[in-house]
Amino acid sequence: MFCVHRLFSAFSPATRWSRPVVGAALTAGLVLSAGAKQPLQNAEAAAEHFEQSATSSRDTSSRATLSSGKEGGRYELTPERRALLNTIRYAEGTWKDGEDKGYRIMYGGGQFQDLSRHPERVIVKRYTSAAAGAYQFLPKTWKGVAKELKLSSFEPRHQDQAALHLVDRRGALKEIDRKGLTRNAMAKLAPEWASFPTWTGRSAYGQPVKSPQDLASFYSSNLRQLRNQLGA
Repeated sequence: MFCVHRLFSAFSPATRWSRPVVGAALTAGLVLSAGAKQPLQNAEAAAEHFEQSATSSRDTSSRATLSSGKEGGRYELTPERRALLNTIRYAEGTWKDGEDKGYRIMYGGGQFQDLSRHPERVIVKRYTSAAAGAYQFLPKTWKGVAKELKLSSFEPRHQDQAALHLVDRRGALKEIDRKGLTRNAMAKLAPEWASFPTWTGRSAYGQPVKSPQDLASFYSSNLRQLRNQLGA
């Protein structure tokens, strides 16, 4: 299921809805499914519960870097960050078993081939959107981030860098680096990706949303696999 933002919103979100040098398997991670549960009602209890869940398999001493490509980028790709990117793709419906074709998806499920630029095609389905790529960037958001980071194309490693930049702008990157994908971090990302739950467990845009439990489970398991592959 594709989760998309409305084309316009007060939040100015990035999305509507690179392979690491150690191998494509690290980009892919595990194909996981977790049964959705009802969101926890108490915010403080939820924060504690999901912090424990997201960090249960995380060794904080590990800072192994997963390269984003020959040219690198502003943001290094640690296992924690790669697991986060994979989780965003899972939530947005572009996971596709971790294959690179997920970087070519337009809103509605269609594919585009030219990775030299954002396709900027408006698709009318249940919602109207021009979102595209692994992280379902809107054209305006992509242009802004590409300019800030000096990204010359829409290829996978540049999409990865742009997504991490959006996470950083939402104030969630440092928290995820330290604690994993906590419930608080999910709420910070909810205005950016409609598929991420707010503190109420709902989408910030009234659209289909992944449960906190589902995202925490996917992130934790994917991170564990990445760390195991690195021998961390």
